[in-house]
Amino acid sequence: MPLLVDGARVDLARPTGDMIRAHPHLEEKAKLLRSQPAQIVEPKGLLYVQQREFAVTTPKDGSVSILGSDDATTCHIVVLRHTGSGATCLTHCDGSDTEAEVSLIMSSVKSLSTSTGCGRLEVHLVGGFNDDRQLSQKLTNQLLRAFDLQPEDVHLVTFCVTELNDREEQDIHFPIIYGIAVNVKTAEIFPATFPEKGPDEDLRSAHILTGAPLTNIYDAKTEQLRIGPYFWGPFPHVDFWLEQDDAQILQNLSTSPLAEPPHFVSHIRSTLTFLKEHPFPSRSLFPDRKPRIYKKNEEGLWEQVCSDKI
Repeated sequence: MPLLVDGARVDLARPTGDMIRAHPHLEEKAKLLRSQPAQIVEPKGLLYVQQREFAVTTPKDGSVSILGSDDATTCHIVVLRHTGSGATCLTHCDGSDTEAEVSLIMSSVKSLSTSTGCGRLEVHLVGGFNDDRQLSQKLTNQLLRAFDLQPEDVHLVTFCVTELNDREEQDIHFPIIYGIAVNVKTAEIFPATFPEKGPDEDLRSAHILTGAPLTNIYDAKTEQLRIGPYFWGPFPHVDFWLEQDDAQILQNLSTSPLAEPPHFVSHIRSTLTFLKEHPFPSRSLFPDRKPRIYKKNEEGLWEQVCSDKI
């Protein structure tokens, strides 16, 4: 029932450094992953997952072949896969409610693996670094504990988090890997960046910034991306934040200001502007209380589908 490495239960009472020393192949695998240059993943066949979102699908999916996420500093990206069915889930965790989130992604993978007799659940954890506030270490421990609490055996296969994903430059720490992708067909996991993070990037980011719980954005059976309906009230002090300079936004709205990617501030400004323009999404974005639905077109790109055609 617990979290296993090489068939042995992980001893969560000991520091993670002890676990790494006890299972040197985890460190070797992390080193191998870190040594790979980040691949640029184009939008064709991609399902991009933002913070506090998850998506799950199987190798039978005719629309999506790659799940991916990036811009993780203290956050961790989690891939959970069933080796029998090939059902694969990717999520981007920030420590908001880790135990509930792990239960959710476990259920999502199991629901697509019910007819599979053989196989096992494997988990891959990537992200975080040795940040000053030790938020990464805290999230690593939360994730290990949450998987250890599951009723099914979960095998820890990739462990490239916190101290194993850290680099130092002039006494400042940074993550080595900010983003990963998983090929749903082959199970390959690799460092990645994504020029396109849509559709509805600002809308989805606004949902996160207003305190949303972990949200499933994909229906593997219909091969549809479903965004919303999302509801929030006017964002507190939005005008104040939009008037601040870049340094203030970085310092106050990031968990790790020195380690953020270069586009962090512009992304936050764009999201705040969106929140200012849509203080009541129930009126401006979701008046019919229906999700915005997308399907991949013949070019492998997301295209919005009218809800009356579904």
